[in-house]
Amino acid sequence: MEKILITGGAGFIGSHVVRLFVTKYPNYHIFNLDKLTYAGNLANLKDIQDKSNYTFVKGDIVDAAFISDLFAKHDFVKVIHLAAESHVDRSISNPLEFVMTNVIGTVNLLNAAKTAWKNHYARHRFYHVSTDEVYGTLGETGMFTETTAYDPHSPYSASKASSDHFVRAYHDTFGLDVVISNCSNNYGSYHFPEKLIPLSIYNIKNNKSIPVYGKGENIRDWLFVEDHARAIDLILHQAKSGTTYNIGGHNEWTNIDLIRLLCNIMDKKLKRETGASAKLITFVKDRAGHDLRYAIDSSKLQKELGWTPSLQFEEGLERTVDWYLTNEEWLNNVTSGTYKTYYEEQYVKR
Repeated sequence: MEKILITGGAGFIGSHVVRLFVTKYPNYHIFNLDKLTYAGNLANLKDIQDKSNYTFVKGDIVDAAFISDLFAKHDFVKVIHLAAESHVDRSISNPLEFVMTNVIGTVNLLNAAKTAWKNHYARHRFYHVSTDEVYGTLGETGMFTETTAYDPHSPYSASKASSDHFVRAYHDTFGLDVVISNCSNNYGSYHFPEKLIPLSIYNIKNNKSIPVYGKGENIRDWLFVEDHARAIDLILHQAKSGTTYNIGGHNEWTNIDLIRLLCNIMDKKLKRETGASAKLITFVKDRAGHDLRYAIDSSKLQKELGWTPSLQFEEGLERTVDWYLTNEEWLNNVTSGTYKTYYEEQYVKR
């Protein structure tokens, strides 16, 4: 069985990628490496945790010796690198933590891969998952393409831009087989509730205020997380070495319009009077360095690999709301912090 290392596989996007690969490829053995920080939740993977082709490894990509030993112990054929600090607000509070995980951690993985794979790069691949935020901000028109110049505005996006550059440098300098993707905002199940959509769902359900930055005029391109996982699958297996692909939903929404749509869906699901949830909207001081607009041009991915989003946003958002309302225990465990005991219960005490 070919061994594939997926970093950050207990997080939001990572757990969907792990699940897809474990279920779709029984001849792959998937190793999920995660530090289990605040956003890493092994309960996201309860349905596949006992599969014979799945192994969880707790560890920190910042620990170079640990990463080196892990590569020496296992003959990983491919790496899908998703582990990252990703919340912009947290990066403003603690930039160095983002430098350590997103930059140093990525370089540690690259060094370990280079050493373990030596010059036999043809059978190996390092896939780095990045973000559209590295491109900076857009005005009212235009879209990010794979050749858009980098212009990061937050410590988070700066750290991701740096890691992207290192991945490309290892391809150009050492011949490492690499691919990179830059994706727009994801939404869907298992999303940690400090992000806009799950936070709003939780607050609406509990009649708490819905915080919206500034006037809610910032625009984001939203992509269903399972469509992102499908794109990662295609890129890993079909992209040419050294290639970059943008992944987006062609689905732009202002934050305030998104929240109003979400409020309408929640009113219907919770059988509230129309407009009741919208009364919870509260405008708060804008985030420092808040980019106005992101929009991804994913035509290259669509033309070359045949990928397209599977859902219209309204349908995907309603499915997302249904999931959170159906999985109330998961949401309560995350918001209360009790999810942090899952590793101890499922792995240490077994």
